[in-house]
Amino acid sequence: MLDFKNQIIMLDGGMGTMLQAAGVPMGKVPEALNVTHGEAVIDIHRQYIDAGADIIYANTFSANRYKLGHSDYSVEELVTAGVVNAKKAAAASERDVAVALDVGPIGELMEPNGSLKFEDAYDMFKEMMTVGAKAGADLIVIETSTDLLEMKAAVLAAKENTSLPVFSTMTFEKNGRTFTGVTVEAAALTLTGLGVDAVGINCSLGPDDIYPLAQKLVEWTPLPVIIKANAGLPNLNSGGYDISAGQFAEQMDKFMDLGVQIIGGCCGTTPEYIREMKKMLSRRTAEGKRADRPAFVRRAAVCSSTQVVEIDGVRVIGERINPTGKKLFKEALLNHNIGYILTQGISQVEAGAHILDVNVGLPKIDEAGLMVEVIKELQGVVDVPLQIDSSHAGVIESGLRIYNGKPIVNSVNGETAVMEKIFPLVKKYGAAVVGLTLDEKGIPLLAEERYAVAERIVRKAESYGIPKEDVYIDCLTLTASAQQKEVVETLKAMQLVKERLGVKTVLGVSNISFGLPKREFVNVAFLTLAMAHGLDLPIINPNVSAMMAAIDSFNILYNRDEGSRFYVDKYSKIVEAEKNAQSAVPSVKPSDTKSLEYAVLNGIREYAADATRELLKTRSAMDIVNDILIPALDKVGADFESGKLFLPQLIQSATTAQEAFDVLKEYMSGQKDEGTVSKGKVIIATVKGDIHDIGKNIVKVVMENYGYEMIDLGKDVPIEKVVEAVQQTGAKLVGLSALMTTTVVSMEETIRAIHEAGCDCKIWVGGAVLTEDYARQIGADFYAKDAKQSVDIAKSILG
Repeated sequence: MLDFKNQIIMLDGGMGTMLQAAGVPMGKVPEALNVTHGEAVIDIHRQYIDAGADIIYANTFSANRYKLGHSDYSVEELVTAGVVNAKKAAAASERDVAVALDVGPIGELMEPNGSLKFEDAYDMFKEMMTVGAKAGADLIVIETSTDLLEMKAAVLAAKENTSLPVFSTMTFEKNGRTFTGVTVEAAALTLTGLGVDAVGINCSLGPDDIYPLAQKLVEWTPLPVIIKANAGLPNLNSGGYDISAGQFAEQMDKFMDLGVQIIGGCCGTTPEYIREMKKMLSRRTAEGKRADRPAFVRRAAVCSSTQVVEIDGVRVIGERINPTGKKLFKEALLNHNIGYILTQGISQVEAGAHILDVNVGLPKIDEAGLMVEVIKELQGVVDVPLQIDSSHAGVIESGLRIYNGKPIVNSVNGETAVMEKIFPLVKKYGAAVVGLTLDEKGIPLLAEERYAVAERIVRKAESYGIPKEDVYIDCLTLTASAQQKEVVETLKAMQLVKERLGVKTVLGVSNISFGLPKREFVNVAFLTLAMAHGLDLPIINPNVSAMMAAIDSFNILYNRDEGSRFYVDKYSKIVEAEKNAQSAVPSVKPSDTKSLEYAVLNGIREYAADATRELLKTRSAMDIVNDILIPALDKVGADFESGKLFLPQLIQSATTAQEAFDVLKEYMSGQKDEGTVSKGKVIIATVKGDIHDIGKNIVKVVMENYGYEMIDLGKDVPIEKVVEAVQQTGAKLVGLSALMTTTVVSMEETIRAIHEAGCDCKIWVGGAVLTEDYARQIGADFYAKDAKQSVDIAKSILG
C-alpha cells in the first residue's frame, strides 16, 4: 500500500473529460459505461497510470441510489464494475497503483434546506461504500462536496462500515466558500475532527485560484492535503479548457512549497497533465527543492459550517436556550414551539453571542429527538457554533451526529464512568468538550483540589486522542449567597488551570447571584473578576447589556481591542441610536418577533402562517405580497449577494415565505375580485442528458416565493417536451440549466427549437459551465449566476 504521509502521491485526472474524448455514448449516467463499455474505461485508467498516477479513481462518482433513479442498473452492479475495471488496469501496471472508490454528492439538498434526510444520505453512501469495499477498493475518496453535513454523512458511512482509508475533498469558489457557504477553515476543522486520512480541495477552480485557499487549509489541518484542480475554465467554443498541461504543472509547482502531499487533476485534465506534473516533481527532486511543511500549530476553535470561532479571547456562550429557571422556555418545549426557541437563538446572536448553548432536557419529552430537531432548525437560521448540553450520552450523540460543523459538548466531569461514556463520543465526532471540576466525591471546595480534577480530565482526554486545545475546563460557579467563601476558590482554581494546564476555561456566570437582590450587579462584578483570572468562555445572557459592556470594557483594559476600535464603533452607534430614540415620536420599538417580516427575514417558518392570517384581518392579500413579502425577500437577496447571508439562510427565508404564500393562495381561492397571487408562469428545466438539478431546484424555490408560478419539467428533459410546455402554457419566460460541458450542446439545441417553433417567450440560462458571453452565443436572452439574478430577470420580464 502507498505511504500517504511520507511521499508526494499523484492522483489521476478527469474521468469525464476522457470519456468525452473517447466518443462513447454518455447516456444518463457515465457510470453505466463500466458495464456497456468497460474496455474504454479500463483504457482511460491505463493511460493515467502510464502518465504516472499512483491512485486512480474508479468511475463511480454518481453511482448512488438517488442519481441512478429509474436506471436499468443497480448501485451494486455499477460500483462493482467500476472498481473491478480500475483494479484490472492497476494490476497490469508494474508500479504499486491504488484504486479509490470515487464518491460524489447525492444530488439533493440536505435538510433543513432541502428534503434529503441525514439518515437517508448516510444509507445511500453506506450502500456505495460497502459494495466498493467488497469489490476490492483500496481507499474511499469523497469528493466535489459543497455541503459539509453531506460530507459528514459520507465520512461516517465510510468509517462505520469499512476499514478503508478515507480522503475528503470539497469544492470552493474564489471567495473561499462552497456553494452552501462552507469556509475552508470550517471544513478543515470538522473533517480533521472526524478522523479522515487526508483532506483537500478539488474541482471548480484552476490551480492559481485554489492556491490562496490551500494556504488557509494547511494552516488549519495537520493532515495530508490534497489538491485536484480544474484545467481552468471551460472554453465552450473549443470544447476544451483554458490552461494547458504545461501551464497547469507550472501553477501546481508552488503547492509543493506549502507541503501539499497529494496532487492530481479534475475537470479538463488529461494524462498529459499528470505527465507534466510528474516531470515537475522530477525537476524539483533534481534541484533539491523538497519543501518541508511548516510545523502545525493547533488552535482552540469550534465552528458551524459557515463560521469559525477561535477561542483566542473572551467568547460569549449564550445561555437562553435552556429550560433551567425559565418558565416560558419550558412551556415552549412542552408545546413544541420551535419558533420561540429560534427567536431566542436569533436574539442572542444579534446581542453578540459567539456560541449558543442548547439544552432541551425536560422530564417526559423525547430529549434526543427534540435535540436533533432544534439543532437542525437553529443551524438553518443562525451561523454561530452550538454547544450541545445534556446529561445523557445518548442525547449528546444524537446531537453530535447531525451537527453541521465542530460543536462543544457540555459536559464531562472527573467521574471515571462519565469520562468513559463521553470521551469516545467527543473523539469520534471531533468535538470540543467542557470538563467540570467535580468527581465521585462532589465539588471540591479548595482551588488545588479542583485543579487536580481538571488535570485528571485533561490527561484522560488526551489518552483518547483528544488534544488539550479541545478541552475547556469549568471550575464551577457556586452561589455566593450560600457558599460565599468558595467564590474566590473558583477564581483561584481557574487561574491555576490556565497557568499549569494551558487550556481554555468556561463558567456559568449567573449562578453566582442566585438568591440575591439586584443580581445583575453581582453578575457583572464576578464576570469582570473571572475574566481577569483567565475566563475565556463566559456562559451568560448576552441580551443583558451590562454584561456585554463588561466584556467590551475588559477587552480595552487588557489591550485585546486594539485602539478601542470595536468599543468605539459599537457604543458610538448606541449613543447615536439613543439620541434618535429620544427625539423620535413615537419612540423606537424593538422588532416584533412574531411579525411576518421578522419571520421571513430570519427564516422562522413556524410563525409565517399565523402571522399571515392575522394580517389578512386588516390588509388585502396583494398588499401583504407587495408590501411585506417581496421587500423582505429582496432584503434577504441583497444580503445574500453581499455575502452577509449564505445559501442555507436564503432557502430558509424562501421556504418561510412559501408558508405565507400557501395561506394567501388558500384565501385568494375564495376572493374572485382581488386578483391573483401569481405574477406569471415560468418554465424551468435541466436540459436533455444532464441529471444535475440542485441549482434548478433552488431557483424554483426562491422564485415561487416571489409569486411566480413555476412549471418544473425536471431533469434530463427532451427538447420537444420543453417546446410543447411553452406552447401549451403560454409561459413568457423559460429557464434552462446545465452543469456539464457536454450538455451545453443540448441547451443550445433546445433554445434553437423554441425559437423555430415561434414561441413568444424569453429564455434565460444558468449552470456552472456557462458564462454570460457564451449564453448570448447560444441564443439565450439572459444569463443568471444564481437564484437572486434569476428573480431579477423574472422581474424585468414579468414584473
